[in-house]
Amino acid sequence: MKRVFLFVLDSCGCGAMPDAEKFGDVGVNTLKSCATSPKLHIPTMISLGLGNVDGVDYLDKADQIGACARMQEASMGKDTTIGHWEIAGLVSENPLPTYPEGFPEELLKPFREATGRGVLANAPWSGTEVLDKYGEEHMKTGDLIVYTSADSVFQIAAHEEIVPPEKLYEYCRIARSLLVGKHGVGRVIARPFIGNATDGFSRTSNRHDFSLEPPAQTMLDAIKASGKDMLAVGKIYDIFAGKGTTEHVYTKGNADGLNKTMGYAERDFNGLCFINLVDFDMVYGHRRNIEGYAQALTDFDAWLKEFMQKLGEDDIVMITADHGCDPAYTATTDHTREYVPLLIAGKKVKPVNLGTRTSFADIAATITELLGVEYQTPGKSFAKEII
Repeated sequence: MKRVFLFVLDSCGCGAMPDAEKFGDVGVNTLKSCATSPKLHIPTMISLGLGNVDGVDYLDKADQIGACARMQEASMGKDTTIGHWEIAGLVSENPLPTYPEGFPEELLKPFREATGRGVLANAPWSGTEVLDKYGEEHMKTGDLIVYTSADSVFQIAAHEEIVPPEKLYEYCRIARSLLVGKHGVGRVIARPFIGNATDGFSRTSNRHDFSLEPPAQTMLDAIKASGKDMLAVGKIYDIFAGKGTTEHVYTKGNADGLNKTMGYAERDFNGLCFINLVDFDMVYGHRRNIEGYAQALTDFDAWLKEFMQKLGEDDIVMITADHGCDPAYTATTDHTREYVPLLIAGKKVKPVNLGTRTSFADIAATITELLGVEYQTPGKSFAKEII
């Protein structure tokens, strides 16, 4: 194959994995929750076999025109970093560190000294609630709002008028340099916001992630080393700490990401275009917005129908997710431990149901085989089953 487009619908899980309770998740199912909304209308993905995926008994079945599968995460995590690493071929046997009691003083003391600013919050928080609680104090003192979640993240929120985004990114780089070894969290995330205590605070689109480097070669590295194109759209470049890409573009949300992907589709490249659509997770999943999530899936589906008409004879589209974030699950506002769907389309793709795969890494094994790239991964390729 010449071109592969790999879409990650960030957090679009399709049902609790067998070990979900160990991760604090009971009865979760992101896609099923979206299916309760009258706004969900996804005929294109249904035609590719989304309703035929194992366990997806709440969507219409179809005489599918693409291949489909359910993917089980082999890694011990439910976060963005580990999920994407596994999609790209790496299985993480040990979870990344989390801080349910907040970050220890051994981290915060050098952070305060290096930034010259104090720290507020230092606990797991919802990203919107922490602004309501500490936004005004931050504006008065200039202290940084530092918080985490159930995931392996060190998040720094600051008002753009108090701490300009570029300065906030500098503080994140300081944190990233400190968060290594046993404290090597998956991501340090800059969370700029605007507003005031009277009218309320809101995040801006100037978020930026500073990820831990993958511990081994990913499919991105292998594709780049082979001389092919490795194009990254959205936060893919950040998730892999800048490794393995030949070109990247940041996005301001799903619509911008899809627009930039369409631009790549109109170019003559040879390799992989890897796209993350973050709004599903950041704007709708974490904020437990079922209607918004369903509408975002509907919008993507309508776009996908047009996009598929751009595909050439030797092009393939894969659509999957990196974890769940069930918008109906109110026990927490965090990610949820779920299976994820996989849809595969292309003029040469056979309409086959691949069942339940035991690792997201099967995607990396398949893509590299389809592109003729040598890469060693625990994943098992299904290339010969779909072409």
